[in-house]
Amino acid sequence: MRLEYDRGTLLIHPGESMPPAELELPGCTFDSRVGLWRAPAYRYRELVTVLHRAGVEMVNEAGGFEALDLRLRLERTPFPYQAEAVEEWWTKGRRGVVVLPTGTGKTYVAQLIVERIGRPSLVVVPTLDLMQQWYGELSTAFDTEVGLIGGGYYEPKSVTVTTYDSAYIHMERLGNLFALMIFDEVHHLPGPSYATAAELSLAPFRLGLTATPEREDGGETRLDRLVGPIVYRREIGELAGEFLADYETQRLRVRLSDEEREEYLESRQIYRDFVTDHRISFGGPGGWARFLMLTSRSEEGRRAFMAYRRQKMISQASPGKLRLLATLLERHRGDRALIFTSDNDTVYRISRQFLIPAITHQTKVKERHETLQRFNAGVYPFLVTSRVLNEGVDVPAANVGIVLSGSGTVREHVQRLGRILRRAEGKRAILYEVVAEDTAEEYTSSRRRQHGAYQRAGT
Repeated sequence: MRLEYDRGTLLIHPGESMPPAELELPGCTFDSRVGLWRAPAYRYRELVTVLHRAGVEMVNEAGGFEALDLRLRLERTPFPYQAEAVEEWWTKGRRGVVVLPTGTGKTYVAQLIVERIGRPSLVVVPTLDLMQQWYGELSTAFDTEVGLIGGGYYEPKSVTVTTYDSAYIHMERLGNLFALMIFDEVHHLPGPSYATAAELSLAPFRLGLTATPEREDGGETRLDRLVGPIVYRREIGELAGEFLADYETQRLRVRLSDEEREEYLESRQIYRDFVTDHRISFGGPGGWARFLMLTSRSEEGRRAFMAYRRQKMISQASPGKLRLLATLLERHRGDRALIFTSDNDTVYRISRQFLIPAITHQTKVKERHETLQRFNAGVYPFLVTSRVLNEGVDVPAANVGIVLSGSGTVREHVQRLGRILRRAEGKRAILYEVVAEDTAEEYTSSRRRQHGAYQRAGT
């Protein structure tokens, strides 16, 4: 039999000694257009294993994966949990997800695995910032030219970094070039488009990295098929104090003024009445999209949407919250604090009022880089942002986090906590969560605190 890679799939050319009908070939269907059996590329390892065990003579033209001399330039002793993660991944089939908190050196775990596999490797990341960060780390770690695919580059090398978007676009051409795929922030992968990048690749070895694999839509169950099961997991509470900075969390409640409360309740009632009258459910997929569609169709709908935005603004950025923020900044004037909000309008409002540098998705790459450098160097003691610093950005100097508003997802809250936990001598971090009292924010807060990191630290 002969195996051939064809634009994200495997073509199986039958041999004379054993036709495909005599074997149960995983994932294979007969393609009448070409008169051959075809399988998704990601079934490559499984298919080769079946053929090998059956004693089928095979000419493998699908993927060669030549051996590479990839040795880490700097020898250092991994932390015990890093060594354990590598061994667990290796002994459990060299496929699977490693779950480690932000700031615990997941990148180094990946480097150890790249060295040990010694085959062409592709790292897939969610953002261009992370692509540049991984490029720098890998270029420093290995004596080899590292390729880039994304952000205007198409330079595949034996070790390459790309984004999920670029992997999805180019994988039909790249799918037989790499033996190892590393998916950073692997919780992004189960999305319909991104999953295609994993499906079109032959890579027999796969590593997923994340601090929070769970998704709101339950899509993490697809990771077993695309990457492999969770093979190693450690949480913030297990590593805090020894490998991460020790920390505490405090939830601070702010009362609305009488005028704010009256306007909040009135706006919320308008919004809720519209939702009830139109039987909109936010409990399942499509609820928010249906709300947006219906609110755009009538004056009543537009009024409901404006009421929704108004009650959100009152609870998430009330004057009371900003007064408390001023108090916290005064208290921590000798620290390095990150301020998180859920929207850009509030970011810019805080930036103007307190003369604090801001980073949003609108911030240019060079400006963002310079701002982060100055924050880490202590030139800027405070920094305000919306969601762009939730994951993948290294801010080791930060030791205070102030969450003024955010979503109800556990992932976002754990990621924000992780931003301030990079270990340093004598460091103790603190995360403040500021909540408007007697509003929907209290429910949101309870949802996003459903993680051991907060149960350990108390309130």
